[in-house]
Amino acid sequence: MTGGAGAGVGVALLATTAYNAGLIVEKQALGRLPALSGRRAVAMVMSLLSSPRWMTGFGLMLCGLGFQTLSLMLAPVTVVQPIMASGVAIILILSRVILREHLSRNQYAYVAVMAVSVILLALSTSGTTEVGHQVDGLRIATVALPSCLVAVAIAVTAVQAGSRKHRMPVTGVSYGIATGLFYGVAALAIKALSGALLHSHGVFGALIAVVSSPYLYVMGACSAAGLFLFQTALQRCRISIVAPVSNVLGSIYFMVVGTWLFHESLPSDPVLLALRLVGIVVACVVVVLLSRQPDPAAAAAPQRPKAPRGGQREPRPGEVYMALGGEARGPGRDAA
Repeated sequence: MTGGAGAGVGVALLATTAYNAGLIVEKQALGRLPALSGRRAVAMVMSLLSSPRWMTGFGLMLCGLGFQTLSLMLAPVTVVQPIMASGVAIILILSRVILREHLSRNQYAYVAVMAVSVILLALSTSGTTEVGHQVDGLRIATVALPSCLVAVAIAVTAVQAGSRKHRMPVTGVSYGIATGLFYGVAALAIKALSGALLHSHGVFGALIAVVSSPYLYVMGACSAAGLFLFQTALQRCRISIVAPVSNVLGSIYFMVVGTWLFHESLPSDPVLLALRLVGIVVACVVVVLLSRQPDPAAAAAPQRPKAPRGGQREPRPGEVYMALGGEARGPGRDAA
């Protein structure tokens, strides 16, 4: 493994750890905040900023994004992003330890397989690793704009479905798809921004390059849209559903589109190529399987009795007894 690629893997692991730990802290904070609504954006922002716990989680997420930018300067998309996707294992572990959510045996097995996929990806970086940084702004706009429009349409559908009075329970899949697209476009902007940083000279030059780059504002807009939608999803849905769906979709989007936009090639060695492809496929498949796992808490919860049809009231114990052929007892019966 080359020094740059190996360092990129290590920084990517730091990035996914910080980012997903931040999600867990935010989930804790959101449980103590009033219901969030995108229709009251100012109140939503003030509510989030007033929570020290949420701000701590947000700070961890920012650290994760910073490490991700650095890792993309050192390693290609097809190495960094599957490692970022493996953060679902961190979500499951921390949700068990901190949020007291139950993990099934299958989930523990998937976490172990995810760790194996990360090892395969690390091994696939042996030899020369080509990292692309040049991208055509028109090409990235042609891809990013339709993706954001699709994300907005899905987000509106999810929010409207969640606000209906008589609605089916929101599972978080729609929220995960919408936020995954937003975060995928933001990751493309981060990758393009890392190229601008790489060609800058000195701290002042790097600051000028960042502020003058349109990718900074694309990243900020998409990250903000994904962030606020994700906070609403965390309040309404289980993190073990929203996070994996969002993570895997954003990762697949970024790997496929980013490799094409930045002209990065796969390893030429057949063994390294096999390790890379198997690692990517295993990471993506495991994340999908994790998102399809049933909720153990919901399965263990007792079933609520069905409401009577036609507005009828539930029968009293004495009436049930008479319906079965028994004789009612009680004050009214004795007085007769």
